[in-house]
Formats: sequence, structure tokens, C-alpha cells
Amino acid sequence: MTSSLRPGLPSPEQLKGYRIWDSYFTPAYSHPGSDGSSGLIADIERAMPAVRKGEFEKLCYFPHVGIGTTTDPNFEKLARSRSDITLNAMERWPKLLLGMIQLNANDVPASLDALNRWLRDGPMIGVYFRGGGVGSLTCTHSNLHPLIERIAELRGVIMQHTWFVTGGKQSPGASTPSELAEVAAKYPDQKFICAHAGGEWQRGIRAVQNSPNILVETSGFDASAGFIEMAVRELGARRIVFGSHLPSRSLGTELSKVIAANIPEADKRLILGENFRKLIQRPIA
Repeated sequence: MTSSLRPGLPSPEQLKGYRIWDSYFTPAYSHPGSDGSSGLIADIERAMPAVRKGEFEKLCYFPHVGIGTTTDPNFEKLARSRSDITLNAMERWPKLLLGMIQLNANDVPASLDALNRWLRDGPMIGVYFRGGGVGSLTCTHSNLHPLIERIAELRGVIMQHTWFVTGGKQSPGASTPSELAEVAAKYPDQKFICAHAGGEWQRGIRAVQNSPNILVETSGFDASAGFIEMAVRELGARRIVFGSHLPSRSLGTELSKVIAANIPEADKRLILGENFRKLIQRPIA
């Protein structure tokens, strides 16, 4: 029997037709460079061959803005005093990059100031809450309440890192899809993105199934059969957004989760771009 499967990515024309908007681009995620830019710019440059091969239209990354989300005091000081440290990548690739600032839920006043500076008055489309490390708190912590309320007022997107770990959590600040569902129930008019569908995606999908204001994101775990099919079946295609996790994950692995899935082409277009575009309620270039 002759197989209909062909190795490699679809044609450039087909990829362009999907209009891919990547919701989870992670250059220099943990360290943007001691001068505030070199590591970030270099990481984006390294990712560009894959970005071009995938025919991506937009990529959303998560800049640090000097409110204690890194362990580099030199960078934190620079980012607080110089907006160009945060904006240099977006100015270099103005038609390609979108940004969600990383917030530090341990410092609510600084995070509220950052929301005004970068979301109300600046070019960012939303915020990213980390799943561990410096500045992170579990999403159910009361410190997040005023932040979520302000983000909702500013009509921003919230990306929450989530991960299920067998036997417990990797760090005290980690969040699970079940915890995100608790939060989403308190803010039914705010849209949340459940990053990585919780890692253990079967549990993650079930945890947010009854939370219509939560969408799941596709990146960050090894490709495995049935993920997208189950997510479409249990959540509907309109509650899934694509993420590449480039440059630390492979283009083929992350794209194949969606493109090779046994779902209609219309659903693939929703997941690869349309759903994320509809979440963004702020003017973009």
C-alpha cells in the first residue's frame, strides 16, 4: 500500500496560507544579556532561519522590564532606566515581533507601574506569568488579583505558564491548569492562555475543559499522537493557540503537532493563527 504521507514541511505557499502567529517565542527567555540586549538579539537571529522556513507572520516573546524577573542586577537597573533596552528587539523587527511583559507577582506596585508603562502606554499586548524562578508565584496567590484586574481593564492577554508534575511541583511558584481554572472562574470576562496545556496534556485539557475563558497553548512537550485531536474534541478548535517555543524547540516538532493532526484544515488555520489574532484587543503594527 502506498502511503499518502510525505516527509518534510508543507510547501511555502501552504504555510503562508495558514498565516501562522506564534504565541510562545522564547529567545533569551531566562537571560536577555548582561547589557540588556546582546543575548536576546543573538537568540532571535539564531531562530530566524526556522522562522523564515515556517513562514511565520508574527512571533510573541516575553521581555523582562526591570522589575526583578532576572537574577542579573545590571540588567534590572538598565531596564528600569532605559526603555530602549526593552524595545530594541521590537524596533529591529517591527513587523514580526509582539510582546507580553514578564510580571513579578512578588512586587505588586512595580508590576502595576509596568502595566501602565508597557501595556497602557506602550506597545505590549499582554503579560506573561512564569512557572518558577525569580518573580514567580502560584497563579492562585492573592498578589495576582490586582494585577489581573488591571490587565482586564487594559484589555491585555494573559499567558500563564502551567505544568503538571507527577508527585508535586518543580518549584513553589509553579502553577497547574487546575489552579488556572480556579483563577479563571473568578474573572470570567478575562481570557487566559494555559501554556503547554499543562505538559501532561491529557490532564491539562480535562482540568480546563469547563473553563470557557481558557485557551490551551501547544508547545513545550514532546510531540505525541492524539494531543490536538483530543484538544479539538474536548475544547473545540477555537480554544487552542499555536506556540513554537523556538529557538529551544524544533520547528518540525511543534508545527507537526498541528499540521499533521487528523483535523479539518479550517481548524488548523484557527489554531495556527486566527485564535491568537482574535485574542489581541490592542492596535498592532
